[in-house]
Amino acid sequence: MTTLTPAADRLLQSASRLFCQEGIRPVGIDRILADAGVAKATLYQAFGSKEALIVAHLERRDMADRQAYRAHIASIPAGPARLLASFTLAARRTAADGFIGCVYLNALNEFPEPDEPIGRAVRQHRDWVQEQWRDAVSARDDAERIIAEAQVAYDGGLLGSKVEHSPAPIELAGEIVRTRLAAAI
Repeated sequence: MTTLTPAADRLLQSASRLFCQEGIRPVGIDRILADAGVAKATLYQAFGSKEALIVAHLERRDMADRQAYRAHIASIPAGPARLLASFTLAARRTAADGFIGCVYLNALNEFPEPDEPIGRAVRQHRDWVQEQWRDAVSARDDAERIIAEAQVAYDGGLLGSKVEHSPAPIELAGEIVRTRLAAAI
């Protein structure tokens, strides 16, 4: 993502907050512009369209998630504990975000076309996550199965956290994966 002007950055911050709180489709451009206190020209100069603004929102979140993951695993030895770190981070993030669920799955729910820019941004994030998990469990014969099971548990845990307004479902999902990893040895 290129460096944004202060006005464009405010626009992206406002859009991200509103998208997370209320959903993407229900939040109109005029509402985002008013919240950010910027002119419509800022949107078109910096992003070109609402769709591009949505993609920028997902890309910024992806960059933040990657940085948080790398920082968190810096002191964790290579191996399955790095896969489990995703669940720890998700439990923290879901509580801090106000139990909005998964930003990427929420976007995909509203824009399900996998070959469109929003779908591609979601896929890039999920592919990156799975690659980190693959690195963590690559020594196991059933690594791909573990990754698939972890993804289902992760997605379900985040949805459960949204429904229950609690980090408990994502924490439970992490425990399920921890048990699965122990059984796989």
